[in-house]
Amino acid sequence: MIAIRGLSELAPRYDVVFCDVWGVVHNGRVHFAEACAALTRFRREGGTVVLVTNAPRPNPPVREQLDGLGAPRGAYDEIVTSGDVTLARVAEHGAAPLHHIGPKRDESLFASLLKLRGLNPPRVPLDEASYVVCTGLFDDRSETPEDYDPTLSKMRERGLELISANPDIVVHVGETEIYCSGAIAARYAAQGGQVTQAGKPFRPIYEEAMTLAAAIRGAELDPKRVLAIGDGMRTDVKGARDFGLDCLFVTTGVHRGELHPAGELDASAMEKLFEVVGAAPTAVMPSLVW
Repeated sequence: MIAIRGLSELAPRYDVVFCDVWGVVHNGRVHFAEACAALTRFRREGGTVVLVTNAPRPNPPVREQLDGLGAPRGAYDEIVTSGDVTLARVAEHGAAPLHHIGPKRDESLFASLLKLRGLNPPRVPLDEASYVVCTGLFDDRSETPEDYDPTLSKMRERGLELISANPDIVVHVGETEIYCSGAIAARYAAQGGQVTQAGKPFRPIYEEAMTLAAAIRGAELDPKRVLAIGDGMRTDVKGARDFGLDCLFVTTGVHRGELHPAGELDASAMEKLFEVVGAAPTAVMPSLVW
């Protein structure tokens, strides 16, 4: 592992970048101009950028969100989301009734299911459901994963599968930390429940990103020429490493509280994090810059 000052130090080794979004490209309130400039520069020099995000919505709303935050479309070629992969998993259940756990803003997932796959499975109360799709907490500003324990107990009693549309445990909106569907999925798995994860660190989202990048470049990809960039050790770094990709770890994202408690990077805390997760990145830097 090496510490670098900019993506330019690594760029010549790679044809493709799989870049995380939340925590690397934006924080939910503003886009990071230097990060977008770095990705734009990589593309101008012949590289391909696929944004790979655990957002529980399909990619069109994510693209709209990026537009709203001012992120330039020239910074990326394509987007693949955990929501895109979730659509495929839900489609496997056909017309079976499902129960949705998550905020109303994520209902675009089901509208896309109808539009793209011609499926409109009924969304029903938990007692009538064949399985559960979780895109997040109903109210991620006031609730915690523990609030869902009674629901999870009922699901476990019935042996219901939980499809988690976002394996992230938490994200930061500005300086506010909010829980994601991964936190609920982790509690259900700990109880012995059946969990299907759609996004990072699991293979399906990387396979989709490889397919998209190969189509853009018009050639099969060499995994050794693909660099993943992300701020989540358990999702971005572990997922990339498990898939056989090099990874650039951004330290001031989701782990900034433990890695930058006093501003400067705490190298010992970072090493402990690598040990806990069981994976280490190829390189590290505070934030994505060229």
